[in-house]
Amino acid sequence: MAGHSKWANIKHKKARSDERRGKEFTKIAKEIMISARSGGDIETNPKLKLMVQKAKAVNMPSENINRAIKKGTGELESEILEELSYEGYAPGGIAVLLELTTDNRNRTASDIRHIFAKNNGNLGESGCVAWMFKRVGLITLRAKSIENIDDFMLQAIDLGAEDVREDEDLIEVIAPPDRFLDIKERLEQENFALEIADIVMLPENTVAVEDETTVEMIIHLIETLEDHDDVQNVYANFSVSASLLEKLAKTT
Repeated sequence: MAGHSKWANIKHKKARSDERRGKEFTKIAKEIMISARSGGDIETNPKLKLMVQKAKAVNMPSENINRAIKKGTGELESEILEELSYEGYAPGGIAVLLELTTDNRNRTASDIRHIFAKNNGNLGESGCVAWMFKRVGLITLRAKSIENIDDFMLQAIDLGAEDVREDEDLIEVIAPPDRFLDIKERLEQENFALEIADIVMLPENTVAVEDETTVEMIIHLIETLEDHDDVQNVYANFSVSASLLEKLAKTT
């Protein structure tokens, strides 16, 4: 499992400041706007349906959601947004893949290059690390929340999951993007407590990082990138023990 997936689980449990919540709403609104370009009906637009579910999961007001949909469909005027991806390296040679949404490509490129340089990383050329990642549906659950893990794994496979992995205290369900929503909704109907449920770029292989200082630098770069208004998602191919991540989470 990617260390970043574990870090995301930890962060979801941490208290959010009003400023961070506001940024999260803004980022999700951008995703809704772009998804709504293909149609504003969530029942016929799976990507939009997922984005609306993400918005509701973080208690984004319905008014904000509806406004973002109308901007995406053209019912309301809005800035012209462009989807971009950037690739680079974090300390320790860890591959980093970014998904961004911006109304100013040049500004965003300059900002991202500066963040990498200032945080012991390097912005790379297009294609330098993207081949290391695969787009999948990712669902994670705490192992202790599942009564019989073997039965759960068989159930997830029967529902259409490509793979189910157990890694320390987490269960990770990997699904084809076109089956993800169905699997997610079936598991929710059966009252499984899902921690992460999203379409992500998952690394095909990970690099184990055990040095605490290096892990701190990697996480600092990731979080600095995530704080940028134009960055929607950050993916990295590092693997770290849950105990070390928990330790670091208490100090950040």
